[in-house]
Amino acid sequence: MHDSSKPEVSHESAILSDYIAGSHDRELPVDVSLKTKHHILDTLAAIVSGSRLRAGRLAAAYVAATGGKPEATVIGTSLVVPAVSAALANGMAGHADETDDSHLAGRFHPGCGIVPAALAIAEQQDRSGQDLLRAVALGYDIGARTTLSLGFSRPDTARHSTHSLGPAFGAAAAAAALLRFDSTRVRHVLSYSAQQASGIPFWQRDTEHVEKAFDFGGMGARNGVAAATMVAAGFSAVDDPFSGKHNLFTAFGENPAPACLIEDLGSRFEIMRASIKKWCVGSPIQAVLDATATLIGTHGIKADNVRRVSITMPDDRIHIVDNRTMPDVCVQHLAALVLVDGTVTFESCHDRDRMNDPAILAIRRLIELVPSAELTIATPARQAIVEIETADGRRLRHHAKAVRGTPENPMDGSEIEAKALDLVIPIIGEERGRALVETVLRLDQLPKVSDLRPLLSA
Repeated sequence: MHDSSKPEVSHESAILSDYIAGSHDRELPVDVSLKTKHHILDTLAAIVSGSRLRAGRLAAAYVAATGGKPEATVIGTSLVVPAVSAALANGMAGHADETDDSHLAGRFHPGCGIVPAALAIAEQQDRSGQDLLRAVALGYDIGARTTLSLGFSRPDTARHSTHSLGPAFGAAAAAAALLRFDSTRVRHVLSYSAQQASGIPFWQRDTEHVEKAFDFGGMGARNGVAAATMVAAGFSAVDDPFSGKHNLFTAFGENPAPACLIEDLGSRFEIMRASIKKWCVGSPIQAVLDATATLIGTHGIKADNVRRVSITMPDDRIHIVDNRTMPDVCVQHLAALVLVDGTVTFESCHDRDRMNDPAILAIRRLIELVPSAELTIATPARQAIVEIETADGRRLRHHAKAVRGTPENPMDGSEIEAKALDLVIPIIGEERGRALVETVLRLDQLPKVSDLRPLLSA
């Protein structure tokens, strides 16, 4: 008798699970390998710096109290904890602020969820740096394709949060690959990932970047590692979470397109479409700072000569950064900050006291925020127009189109390394900071990922 509760494995699921299962033996193209190293470096730097911010401190204290078998490093501390706990803590530290990378098409921050998960399992399983590289690149591929396959429309109308879903499946895929699972067990890991899938975009109301750190990084990293380690422990599961009467698409899909799960697998590497931020602020603000800094540099604008500022942004994401209470995601505050200081640093954009600085507030009162439907559909995305009227009668305008750090306008290796050093040196010192950069850039030659531990603990 046919058992309808056990549908045939779908074409997409079979291709996807085979691809994940074979990833540990698959060489990465040279350019993909280099970009993966850069994203790992950028994420590790975000975790190190985030370990000193509130979300990172709380996460480390939480996992320290739970105890368990020492398997993986809590970066920025001396703790070695179970892999699931390390993934949670490092994921939250990775998105303790807005330093980490992003993926525009997939609408998520991949590094803060995928890298901590891959790192934890790589330590637990004593894998090599090459294994880690391949697992991380794979995680970006699967995380992005999962969110793309669900067919969500605009960010301001979505009912589910891609920022939580993408990291969860990317982390699970990376963990499954590092555990050397066959195709069947890969599907079981994805099945547990689907059961844990969650995320509601009320993270936009978070005022302290703690729950947001969990939603974007810690939850996906933890759930992906949990799914993989449960299957490693012998847990059985439904053989295909992507087909049958009830599945991931019926639960979460808006305009589902299952074929997106496997589209161009092996030829289109999603990490090549990911962005590394120049500015340690929310992604929609990157173009605003690019434009404002350009106007300051070109025209020598001083804050005391500003009469009016108009900022035009895409209307589908302007709500994310409009008059927020956190300094690193408030566009008005950051625009005023760059006009007063001439630039924005990691320290200044995390200084809450500056939000009450009279000089900053005086400029904020001159700023008008304008939503634009045209910029929402413009290519490349996340453009911004900044117009400044000065007291001496000048009307200055700059349209930032290709944001620095995006695939259309990437930072070079020296910029990425400089950003990482700026973030880690205050915590681990210059000698270890430079050693960390050098080690990550030759990660494919590293015999054991655990050799990174002395460079990441503090």
